[in-house]
Amino acid sequence: MNRSVRTLLATALVLGIASGTAGPVSANAPADRAPGSRPAAPGAPRSQDAPDARALSAAIAGLPRQDAVAALVRVGGSAGSWRGSAGLHDLPSGRPADPAARFRAGSVTKVFTAAAVLQLAGERKLSLDRTARHYLPDLIPASYGEVTVRQLLDHTSGIPAADLPGTNPEEWYAHRFDVHTPRAMVASATAKEREFAPGSSQHYLNINYTVLGLLVERVTGHTYEREVADRILSPLDLRSTYFPGADPGIRGPHNRGYQVFAAPGGGVELRDVTVWGPTDGWAAGDIISTTADLERFTTALFGGRVVRGPLLEEMFTLPDASVRTYGSGKPAQFSAGLSVLTLGGRQVWGKSGGRWGYNTAVAATRDLSRTLVYSVGATDAKGKDANATAMGIAVAAFGPPPAA
Repeated sequence: MNRSVRTLLATALVLGIASGTAGPVSANAPADRAPGSRPAAPGAPRSQDAPDARALSAAIAGLPRQDAVAALVRVGGSAGSWRGSAGLHDLPSGRPADPAARFRAGSVTKVFTAAAVLQLAGERKLSLDRTARHYLPDLIPASYGEVTVRQLLDHTSGIPAADLPGTNPEEWYAHRFDVHTPRAMVASATAKEREFAPGSSQHYLNINYTVLGLLVERVTGHTYEREVADRILSPLDLRSTYFPGADPGIRGPHNRGYQVFAAPGGGVELRDVTVWGPTDGWAAGDIISTTADLERFTTALFGGRVVRGPLLEEMFTLPDASVRTYGSGKPAQFSAGLSVLTLGGRQVWGKSGGRWGYNTAVAATRDLSRTLVYSVGATDAKGKDANATAMGIAVAAFGPPPAA
């Protein structure tokens, strides 16, 4: 990166602005409330209310700012819809963000993986109660011989994370084009001692879904990517969704992604991190999509058109109440492919994902009265705390979380 571009990006970060800032652009946005409806009490369920266009517009107003360069949002459901985008396609040109752009959806990939595995279970090509070692005896050692497919799906396997190079953003950036194979990552993880007895705790880790991707390949004889494409992408006509393989770029129209880094000599700077190798994510986090495609997928999934019958309930069922989150002791939050939050006094199921420069989420109420898909051009996509713009969008769409 040359000095002039670095200076421009650093200035944009410090000021929270850049030339050509685009305000919210929305279409098909209904009034704040449906005619004749009453305002909901703070924190009360709002499932029958139309989307709050004013709150949604406010959530993405003023982009770019310190935590985000752009935002693409689609709110839908039986109570109405709202579309909005704000911010910039890229900082140097100052062009408005493209609302139809592709982006890295990160761990939203896990929802597709879980759906494919559950379809295979419905076809009796695998059993959720069989062990992963039963299907992958050459890869899963005897020390992990008790881990079941269901425990991989809900992150209760006890398999630790694979070792990947780097311990901080600067080192990860230096290794951004490294190529990682799924088998090598599984071998790295299973060479370690287990974190806990399978089924006794929950630890959300990519390695569970890396194993599931390999399991899909073993029982079908096809690549993971082909199976998801044939089972989900093609039937739902998700034409802008694809798996990048080892390609570090994003094909087709896309907004640039940026990440905060420490600047030489002190302070911080923004770097363009759009081009970044995806192979460490694979079946756990490498999918590329659009908000329109992810909205269609979410509606079909929750509506029972992707995973059918009782197996769909696996996606809306948390582990036993005795299972707590590893390291914190909090209640388990992840099911097969999804997680659950309480927002606006109701359960919201969905999945978030973070790749460098991009934060994404799909979410909906179980009855599909409200759906949400967003992609935020987050400058802290790998930060420990939730991105402020992303959280603001979720609260505007569903309502606030319970009071502490």
